[in-house]
Amino acid sequence: MHFALFLPNFGPFGDPGEVVRLARDAEDAGWDGVFLWDHIAFERRNEQPVLDPWIALAAIAACTSHISLGTMVTPLARRRPWKVARETVTLDQLSGGRLVLGVGLGFPPDAEFSAFGEEADARIRAAKLDEGLAILAGLWTGRSFSLNGDHFRVRDVTFRPTPARGPRIPVWCAGWWPNRAPFRRAARWDGVVPEKVGGATPSPEEVSEIARYVGRFRESPEHFDIAINGYSDGADSGELMRAYEAAGATWWLERIDPTRLFTLDEARSRVRAGPPGPNLRGGVMPTEEGAAP
Repeated sequence: MHFALFLPNFGPFGDPGEVVRLARDAEDAGWDGVFLWDHIAFERRNEQPVLDPWIALAAIAACTSHISLGTMVTPLARRRPWKVARETVTLDQLSGGRLVLGVGLGFPPDAEFSAFGEEADARIRAAKLDEGLAILAGLWTGRSFSLNGDHFRVRDVTFRPTPARGPRIPVWCAGWWPNRAPFRRAARWDGVVPEKVGGATPSPEEVSEIARYVGRFRESPEHFDIAINGYSDGADSGELMRAYEAAGATWWLERIDPTRLFTLDEARSRVRAGPPGPNLRGGVMPTEEGAAP
């Protein structure tokens, strides 16, 4: 089980310098990753500061050495996939292969899409997401690639360099359970970031159900991640973390959002307190002195 921060990119966290400092604190405190939300507006009449997560992640990559990092999640339908292919490989190279790319349809569609004249229909955004992912995977190979889709076209293009680790940058797909289509999509990639319809955290029992459902459609024997985001009670969350791990979760993303820890001081205090629960890595419990027995 790995533990990461799940940070918004607006409000108090719209300051890139502060977000980079939080990421450095996270690495020092023993967290395994820092993932940033990828909103361009979040609200139709947004008056909060908003940072670009990609530029912030480049700064985080340059200022840290081993934590995983990435967007959680990028609405690929509002991006040019070939531009994202360049950005992701550059960031992956800069970080030494630490990038994870989270993708989804994007929310809320009115503020993130229709406010800018982009198509907000969920089915069209889903089709663009699937074509965009195919383009990313094709361009990441470093070989000539073409795609003639309904929304995107690529003609005999070769992109180099390739990602720092192969065969591709890990892709985690977001989905609202019990909607099934996003989880069938996730089964084709490297991980899933599930929430319940409306944004609630799935229970361990629901995570077990999700793991079984995704497993029905997995064709690859490679490792598959299940990343749960939610709220923990710090050191008192060991039992809950064990339940999620037993259900199949491989990552816990500690969520900071407008309803919780939405000041830099509160967030920094939680970050410096370290990951929730006991050390679950490899099933080893720490001793009272903090060292493995």
